[in-house]
Amino acid sequence: MLNPKNTFKQKLKTQQQIGMWVGLANSYCAEIAANAGYDWLLIDGEHAPNDIRSILEQLQVIAPYASQAVVRPVTGSVPLIKQLLDVGAQTLLIPMVESAEQAELMVSATRYPPEGIRGVGAALARASRWNNIGDYLQHAEDEICVLVQIESKKGLENLDAILAVEGIDGVFIGPADLSAALGYRGNPGHPDVQQIIVDTIAKIRQAGKAAGILSADESLAKQYLALGTEFVAVGVDTSLLMKSMKQLLGKFKNIEEKAPQGPSVY
Repeated sequence: MLNPKNTFKQKLKTQQQIGMWVGLANSYCAEIAANAGYDWLLIDGEHAPNDIRSILEQLQVIAPYASQAVVRPVTGSVPLIKQLLDVGAQTLLIPMVESAEQAELMVSATRYPPEGIRGVGAALARASRWNNIGDYLQHAEDEICVLVQIESKKGLENLDAILAVEGIDGVFIGPADLSAALGYRGNPGHPDVQQIIVDTIAKIRQAGKAAGILSADESLAKQYLALGTEFVAVGVDTSLLMKSMKQLLGKFKNIEEKAPQGPSVY
């Protein structure tokens, strides 16, 4: 038995990938998103009510489809990363990374000793198919993709050092938190924020790393793609569901939908 190939990681070097944020924390909903055909699906453990078991269930239902799962834990915790890898996550998006030392720890958490500190428990792990992938321990890291999220002033200040960390495959810009940190809470489309985002995308790509971002605003998402951003999420399942429900209700109850004040991340 062979270790499943991480096509998301492979394609980071060759083509742009369009993603969807999956926050409904439900395997049935995750399978619908996978069936829709997005290149990657972000299973959100930071702001959605997910736990290890619900993430496992979503990984299982996404697996038969071409869509690739990316898992965002609630925090960059070494024990939590161990659990996520063991249940089969191959691509992790670590939130709020602010230093090279933190980035190095995240990479180390995905590698078995002596290269890293990932605990060895393959006989209990779905990732190794319960030891049926004979060389899993030797080659697991080949299919693991580590993405770190820059979304604070400190993260921006230390970006060059973070980009120099070996084992970081990509850097994701968190526009919601970043705009708040810069003094423009709820306004990621502000020109000052957008200029910093554009400059940061360029810096990430110049360093040989893949750049990523989320924007539900179509014009901004297309702008980021035009800049060469390698992985872009263009919507959030919870927002799409809410918007669709409100639009339908408005047709029958004469409810006027309020226009958004500006470009929206979600």
